[in-house]
Amino acid sequence: MPHPANTPAPTAPPTSNPNTVGSMPSLAPSSPAADRPQRKPSTAHARTGLAPEPGRTERHPFEPFLPEGARVLFLGSFPPQPHRWCMPFYYPNWINDFWRILGLIHFGDKDHFCIPGEKRFDEAAIRAFCTAEGLAFYDTACEVRRLKDNASDAFLEVVTPTDIPALLSRIPQCHTLVTTGEKASTLAATAFSSPIPPVGAYIDIPLAISPGGSTIISPGASTIISACKPVSSTSASPTFSPSTSPITSPSTATALSPAAEGSLRFWRMPSTSRAYPLPLEKKAAAYSLLFETLS
Repeated sequence: MPHPANTPAPTAPPTSNPNTVGSMPSLAPSSPAADRPQRKPSTAHARTGLAPEPGRTERHPFEPFLPEGARVLFLGSFPPQPHRWCMPFYYPNWINDFWRILGLIHFGDKDHFCIPGEKRFDEAAIRAFCTAEGLAFYDTACEVRRLKDNASDAFLEVVTPTDIPALLSRIPQCHTLVTTGEKASTLAATAFSSPIPPVGAYIDIPLAISPGGSTIISPGASTIISACKPVSSTSASPTFSPSTSPITSPSTATALSPAAEGSLRFWRMPSTSRAYPLPLEKKAAAYSLLFETLS
């Protein structure tokens, strides 16, 4: 039964750990449901320029965004520190190109979700678009420890991973899982005991639904299916044809088909961080293949 859009996630009981900051929806494995007081994320190191305090952890600052009828779940690793946000929503860093890529694919304009004259994204427009398109969002970690004062996944220690099957049980019409980076892909593959797809490709994971409605991984190995040539900085550039589709897929792409019934399609997309060495247009070409399977 579909769940209402943006239904608050169950929360875990209060913790006595004084080194934990922020708030986190309880999507940790085997966490009991109870009320947890909301606490403001610490940004002391942002104000002082000091490195994060040793041992201090951060809980996820956002509720899962789960519009009714969601068919795709995007999972990153974990949001950057609040001082790097330009909006309180997923992919909030102004220099992250996720929303530029979606603007380019769906509207032929990388600045479609940017507010003119301001260095911030249009949160209201983004929420409306994602709700209409059935795009859900969360991350693969509920709680992390930052080893350095930056937004790099390389210095992000996962303390509590997200219970991804439990999250999927709340959006039963979802048939596609998309990870947007190496750490997120590794954590998702671990959750499903599956291989990690190459960048720009997918695997189909067999699923079964328990009588109680919870999503359970069924026995059997995942089948890896190359949806396109793995994306690299030397791949042929995509061509643009706004009169038909904003992006024409590279000629190396094979025929794509929807996920088989009773399975979850697990896509691994290139990171949308500018630290990932691939031009925006090439990243958009890879993401466009994903959206072709949804149309």
